Amino acid sequence: MVESQGGGPGDGAAEVLDRPLPDGVRRRVVQIVSDGFGGLTVGELPAQLRQYARFAPNRRAKFAGNAMAAALETDPLFRQRIGEKFREAQPELSGALDSGSPPPAADPLDVAAAAYVLRPTGWVKLVTAAGEEALRADAERADEESRVELERLREELAAARDHTRAETERLRTELDAAKKEAESLHRKLRAALSDVKRGEAALRKLQGEMDTVRAEGQTQVSAAEVETRRLKARLGEAEAALEATRKAAREGRSVEDMRVRLLLDTVLDAAQGLRRELALPPVSVRPAETVDAVEPGRMTPKDIAARALSEHDPAILDQLLALPQAHLVVDGYNVTKTGYPQMPLEKQRLRLLGQLSQLAAQTGAEVTCVFDGAELAAPVLLAPPRGVRVLFSKPGVTADELIRQLVRAEPPGRPVIVASTDREVADGVAKAGARPVASAMLLKRLS
Repeated sequence: MVESQGGGPGDGAAEVLDRPLPDGVRRRVVQIVSDGFGGLTVGELPAQLRQYARFAPNRRAKFAGNAMAAALETDPLFRQRIGEKFREAQPELSGALDSGSPPPAADPLDVAAAAYVLRPTGWVKLVTAAGEEALRADAERADEESRVELERLREELAAARDHTRAETERLRTELDAAKKEAESLHRKLRAALSDVKRGEAALRKLQGEMDTVRAEGQTQVSAAEVETRRLKARLGEAEAALEATRKAAREGRSVEDMRVRLLLDTVLDAAQGLRRELALPPVSVRPAETVDAVEPGRMTPKDIAARALSEHDPAILDQLLALPQAHLVVDGYNVTKTGYPQMPLEKQRLRLLGQLSQLAAQTGAEVTCVFDGAELAAPVLLAPPRGVRVLFSKPGVTADELIRQLVRAEPPGRPVIVASTDREVADGVAKAGARPVASAMLLKRLS
């Protein structure tokens, strides 16, 4: 539809195109602008196009096409300058458009593009007609291409049919030959199968005979191996029994000698301690000394009872450790978790062992500290302090069981003190002849 804006009849500048510019016309318009672009100075160009002034025409049309089309549409002065350049380059076509009679032999797209730039009267109709003509030309071109493609496909189909027919005849001939060859092969195969079956029968017979011989040989070998294993087992048992007997004899003598020697030392130390405690004179007893009486300065049983200590008094532990050959066994984690449970296990061990080392130096008693090996993430690299034996229980053995083993290993009569709050441990060691004391008492003595 053509509208008139700001001009009288016959004024082409007032006409407005109410639809998008056809693609073919737009390409010709961009080419006209690109051709006339080079004839303008930089000052005559719109500001948005000055950056493309030094571009080649083809490169300018490629990169500045949209900008040139927009400037041509919105800038009348620029359109007028491009039109003047076009009139100089195409005077015949320009004159024909000005007279209102475009040449019949001219390309409709060129005519529409020139009319769009020059804007003569009726240029919108020329652009619209060119767009329709271009669409018809494209449709006819597509129809022609489709017809040519269809003819080509028909020819290819006919050729494919001929090729398929020839290929089918060839394959049929080859199939007949293959069938004849297969029949011949079947006959040969049946003959070969007969030979194979006879061979398999003979092989099975030989295999049966070999299996019989192998079974007899295996039976003899198995019997020989059984007898060999039995003799080796008896020999191993005899060697193990001999070694066990020798080891038991050696260990029995050493352990018993050690226990007897330790018990003897305990008895001798106890006898000397008893002599010192009773203050026995080196002379023999006089008859007058057998008369029951209270001498001046001697304590009566009542006085001795008044000096009895509380069972929670750490002095009891000192008295026990003062006994001859006393052995203090400490339930390590039971004591540390009673006294300082908030500390890490490593620091608990170091603190307790340092205090036990001081106690051993003060009392001269044998001190053994037992820790539960189940609570260890890895083997402990620990240098035991002077005077303290440090033991960790083996996998599957608790510290309580290790303490009971230590108590049972001592000879009867030796004073053994076990520091633990665990009631099961205390009861067990008490039955074995040891003296249990509470962990709190040991902690009081250490502090």
